[in-house]
This record gives sequence, C-alpha cells and structure tokens, in this order.
Amino acid sequence: MSTGEARIRWARLYAVAGAAVGCLGILLLARGFNFYFDEWDFILGAPDWSWVSFLQPHNEHPAMIPHAVYAVLLNTVGLRTYLPYMAVALVLHGVNVVLVFELVRRRSGDVVGLGAAALLVLLGAGWENLLWAFQLMFLGSVAFGLLALVVLERPRTAATMPAVTALVLLSIMCSGIGLFFLVAAAVHVAVVRERRRDLVWLAPIAVAVLIWYVALGRTGTQVNPPAGPLNILRLPGYVAWGVGASIAGLVGLGGWWGPPALVLGAAVLAWTWWRRPPDASALSVVAALISFYAVTGLSRAQFGYEQSASGRYVYEGSIFWLLLLGDAARALPWRGTWRPALVACLFLACFNSGALLFEYAAGKTVQMQREAADLQALNAVRGDPCLGPDAAVDPLVMPQVARPALYYRAVDRYGNPAPAGPVTDLADYGRARTNLDRAGCR
Repeated sequence: MSTGEARIRWARLYAVAGAAVGCLGILLLARGFNFYFDEWDFILGAPDWSWVSFLQPHNEHPAMIPHAVYAVLLNTVGLRTYLPYMAVALVLHGVNVVLVFELVRRRSGDVVGLGAAALLVLLGAGWENLLWAFQLMFLGSVAFGLLALVVLERPRTAATMPAVTALVLLSIMCSGIGLFFLVAAAVHVAVVRERRRDLVWLAPIAVAVLIWYVALGRTGTQVNPPAGPLNILRLPGYVAWGVGASIAGLVGLGGWWGPPALVLGAAVLAWTWWRRPPDASALSVVAALISFYAVTGLSRAQFGYEQSASGRYVYEGSIFWLLLLGDAARALPWRGTWRPALVACLFLACFNSGALLFEYAAGKTVQMQREAADLQALNAVRGDPCLGPDAAVDPLVMPQVARPALYYRAVDRYGNPAPAGPVTDLADYGRARTNLDRAGCR
C-alpha cells in the first residue's frame, strides 16, 4: 500500500485541530508583540482616510482589504492591544493550512495531505508572515487564492468560473500576491482544451488591475534603491535562490541549503512527471511559483539575490512546493518499516521548523522590547519644549514615526500602545529620548 492509498478516519478534523493548536501556539509566542514598521503607515494615516485611501497601494501592493481590516480594528479595539490584529492574521494562516490539506488530499490522499498541513502550520522559514499581523495582506491573498484553486479542482458547474473570478479578485485586493493566483487560474483553464473559453472570465480582472495601476498603483512603486535594467541580469540568481529557499524552508533550513534543495526538488518533479505527465493543476502551480519569484525579482533584485529568501516570500513559495511535491509523495510506500520511518522524518522536519520559528519569535521579542522603550519615550516627552517637530524616535524599528504630532494624534484617537509600568530598557529609552530632542535644545 502506498501513502496515496492509505485512509485516515477524521483526517479533515485532524487537519483543522492541528491548524487551530498551531495558530494558538504562535499567538502565545506573539502575546508581547506590538505594532511594528509598516503598520505605522496605516496607523498614522488612518485619521485622514477617505474612500479613496482604501484604493491607494501600500508599496506596490493593492491593499483594499487590509485597509478595511485595520479600519475596523482601529475603530473598535484601537491600539491598546495587538492580539486581535495577530488573531486575524493567524486565522488566515489556519485557513491556508486547511486549504493546503484539502488540495493535497484530493490528489494524494489523507496521509500526504496531513503531512503537508503539518509542514506548513509551524513554517519557521516563513516567520515574517506568522509573527507580524501586517502580513495578513499576504496571508489573505494566499487564502482567497487557494480557495480559488479548490473550486477549480471540483467538477465544473455554472457557478465555477464566477466563483473563481470573485476569489481571485479578492486575493488581489489583499496584495499583489493575488496576481500569481490569477496566473495559476489562467494556466489551469488554458491547459484544458474544453475549458479555454473560460479564460474570458479572468480577462476583466487583468483589465481592472491595469486600470488601477495606471490610476493609483504607480504611486506605490518607489523603492530605495530603485529597480533598474540590471535586475534582468540578476533575475536568474534571484529566482533560483528563492525557489530553492522555499523548498529548503519546508524542513526548517535556509541559506546555502537552498541550491541543493532546488536540485533535489527539481529531480523529484522530473521523476514524477516522467512516470506521469503533469496535469493542469501541476502546471498551474509551477507557473505561479516561477512567475512569483520572477516578478518579485524584477522589482526587488537590486537588494541582492538573498532577499528572495525573506520569510514573507518563502511562505508562498513553500505552499506552491507542497502542492507540487504531494504528487510525488503519494507513491511512497506505507507499510512495514516505511511507515515509522516516514513519520519520523516528518516529525524531525516539523520539529526543526518549529524550533526555527521559536528562535525568530525570541528575536522579535527583543526587538519589541526596544520598541516599548521608544513608545515610553514618546509618552515622556509629550509637551516637552525640546521635542523636535520632525524627530524620528527610532529609524531602525519605527522609521515611519518621524513626526511626533501625527503619533500623538493617532494615540489620542485610538488609544496608547505604550506598555504601562516603569521603563525596563533604559539604554534604548535614553537613545530614543536623545533622538526626539531638537538639536541644541538641551
């Protein structure tokens, strides 16, 4: 018997329960976190938001749904606690775990589906998406995109393409990651001759994205250093490094483990496709994976090829690899000593990945202690005649907070995120106080 033939009673229940427990554990790791980096762009600007603001890009990404989520949370729970923001992100991650289980299970059986879910739930290499609530942008895009793939996998009905179109559009409204699920959906439909006429359903999305980009999206594409023609030359290394990092990340590895992981993954796919030619689903995922790193590289390769291994990118790449490798895994034997051996390998991979996630959480906890001192310094100097009007409290952790008046306006409206009690990080507190003083005032 192979893993693809094995059946596990209540497999879906185990997947949902595992996702819930894993996300709860991550929430506990993040219980001391606070608003960070790009979130301050939303917080400082929120009092001025109009309906047009929801259409404005964040960096180069559409962000309609993230804007709406933050608008609701800021006007309900405010800034006094970060946990509801993390909870939204982790609910989306839990949904992604269950959807990956569903997609892999349909093609490769219960055992492989549960294995894929287990590898994703504590994906340490994708830590940025799991330990930062703002990444609900990417997590939401993945959730709607995976759901679109689930719908495409089902027998076609009159409602199939309207549902896929709506889900892909929602995915793009979360972030630009949705564009690669548009690629996946288009390839999935185009490969099957009988379904090619369904491409007409996806065309309006491409037109809408183009109109949005010309009207508003271009305003969010400024990065420093800017992208340039040299990125085309850098692209092969960027793509190869990112694709390799995304497969190595499944077992909690990174760095120079990426290239051999890429070779191994490519060999596994070649062997699988030699035995059984790839179908529309497999080809659509390959197209999404390659286009994801290629497009990202065109706009980000100037930061170095290693940037493609950032946790926020590894998360998506690893999901695509899980969908691809499930086809190969279903042929593994599930009998005799093979069974405990495979379970042991899965456990070691999950343990290593979970340990990596814990390590990143510990590092971010230290970072949050620094930010806590920054916030306490902002509280202490409010009304101080030496406070600089354009003083940046911490260019490393909170570069967006460069005008204290905007910060005070936000906390007056939404609540104060600074921790109560005495200052515990005196060194960072003193540095923040110095940063906030007007030059030559003291």
